[in-house]
Amino acid sequence: MAIGDVCFKRDGVFAMELGGPEVGRGCGGRGIIHGFETLEKLGFHEWGFDYVLLDFLGDVVCGGFGLPIARDMCQKVIVVGSNDLQSLYVANNVCRAVEYFRKLGGNVGVAGMVINKDDGTGEAQAFAKNAGIPVLAAIPAHEDIRRKSASYEIIGRPGTQWAPLFEQLATNVAEAPPQRPIPQSQDELLALFSADAVGRDVVLEPATVVDMVGKSEVVKPSLEVIYDAA
Repeated sequence: MAIGDVCFKRDGVFAMELGGPEVGRGCGGRGIIHGFETLEKLGFHEWGFDYVLLDFLGDVVCGGFGLPIARDMCQKVIVVGSNDLQSLYVANNVCRAVEYFRKLGGNVGVAGMVINKDDGTGEAQAFAKNAGIPVLAAIPAHEDIRRKSASYEIIGRPGTQWAPLFEQLATNVAEAPPQRPIPQSQDELLALFSADAVGRDVVLEPATVVDMVGKSEVVKPSLEVIYDAA
């Protein structure tokens, strides 16, 4: 395999797509691992680019998706999240992964957070503050951005409406130093939202056999053999 089989260029930007297996036929994380093994064979560590951006899922509980952090294949992580609990839960998992591997001797840090589809409610901003990481940019929940993103258009072209926003983002990404985040507990994440929204004050009841099968439980004698203490 040659680099030209997987990497293509346009307007001075080189890009490639690292895909996984066919739907329902394998593990996406293993596909990521195999993909990076291929890139290393193609000289990944010797490439002379100013910046190399890796866009990967925040599902770092999977070893494959956490590979760039685990193996110090990146210098800093940029967390992308929005003002909803699931998004911030994933963002927090990324921070937890970074801190975990730092304790094992890794060197990767978090440069900051990009708030995507920002509706101004402030939960992502509060999370970044609590996690001790800066906000690199807040991308507004604007219909023009949504439409262009959905059709794979370049949003921040020079001279356009959104150019200053993305130019500042690029500068912040380049200049922000990697730092150790402060991962949040589940209760701290829930505290970013109102109790009514996340059911923080709900008390859960243990299920019973009657709940599960719809009839009374029949207690059967145990067949366990219990030996007297010697």
